[in-house]
Amino acid sequence: MPPAPVRPQAGWLLVAVALIALNLRPFIAGIGPLAADIGRHTGLGLKGISLLTLVPMLLMGVLAFAGPWLQGRLGARRAVVAALGCLALGSVLRLFTHSGWQLVGTAALLGLGAAVVQALLPGIVKRQFPHRVGVVMGLYSAMLMGGGALGAQLAPLVAAASGHWRLGLAWMAVPAVLAGVLAARSLPPDAPGDQPTLAVAACLRRPRVWLLMLCFGLVNGGYSTVVAWLAPFYQSHGWSAAGSGSLLAALALSQALAALGLPMLAGRHEDRRPWLWLTLALQAVGFAALAGWPDGAPLAWVVVLGAGLGGCFALSLIVALEHLPDPGQAGALSALMQGGGFLVAAMPPWIIALLRDATGGFGAGWLMHLACVAMVALLYGRVAPASYRAAMGPAPRWA
Repeated sequence: MPPAPVRPQAGWLLVAVALIALNLRPFIAGIGPLAADIGRHTGLGLKGISLLTLVPMLLMGVLAFAGPWLQGRLGARRAVVAALGCLALGSVLRLFTHSGWQLVGTAALLGLGAAVVQALLPGIVKRQFPHRVGVVMGLYSAMLMGGGALGAQLAPLVAAASGHWRLGLAWMAVPAVLAGVLAARSLPPDAPGDQPTLAVAACLRRPRVWLLMLCFGLVNGGYSTVVAWLAPFYQSHGWSAAGSGSLLAALALSQALAALGLPMLAGRHEDRRPWLWLTLALQAVGFAALAGWPDGAPLAWVVVLGAGLGGCFALSLIVALEHLPDPGQAGALSALMQGGGFLVAAMPPWIIALLRDATGGFGAGWLMHLACVAMVALLYGRVAPASYRAAMGPAPRWA
């Protein structure tokens, strides 16, 4: 059956999805290139700076579980607009931070905003684009990763032009405000029956839900580590802040291209596993190269790694949405997967900081993620399309 034609009003909704997604990573990706300046002016050490990634990721995990509840209380549109307001406010407040803990507080506010958007937007996509879920989720994932590239590239440039690292982070309020205005005008109002609430305890008795959460968490743990420590890693090899930021931006750009392109290539195939294994192989090459030959071809390493991370992120979201036919239930499952996944993904940057202190380098951390990639490759072998219905049960319990 051919995809349904895109309605004229759906064009603005696609633009809104893209602009909203663009705001979900700059505040994380912009930290690494400015880590040295942040440490000098706030007194944060490596473990403290890792909190600027860990805290938002933890909140993305914890608050993803509340996504269906927020949708029921506020409606998806109002919740997303309010979340974008949190992103704008958190960025503005970074202008006035004078201590490390104040900066961590703004990271918590930013994580809150990103968490709500990530919990609710996939369900909106499945409801509004039922025949184009793969393509639109690819666009969403690509813009999310592209936002990381934007943050990594512009944060050091704005900081250098303005003479202060705070402005290198605060400018991110501008796209958040624009996204909030567009979301308020373009996102559809909630209709009766659009507010499913997930019976979390019942759903967590299903092994497939734990498998999806663990795979999503281990892969995104690689992303959170790379975003937090790739720039400092190459700065320790003599790169400048701007140069390492450009390297991080190249990684994020390759993530965006893979997140957009791979779902399109995989769209004709019901079984997503070969494409997932391809992305995991790319990640393995990238992490192995960072561990064993980081100065050999840095740009090539980060492009390969970024393609693996971005493609796997997009395909993981699509696989979760495809487990259940009902858009509300599928969106709630996606929120649950992200909730558990981001709780897992929050820890690796801090673990890498500990390993860096213990070993004097980042090599052990890159090898740790290589082992995680191998584990995910084995686990995804169980996620065959024919298993979806049995894994979730013929009638999943939804409160």
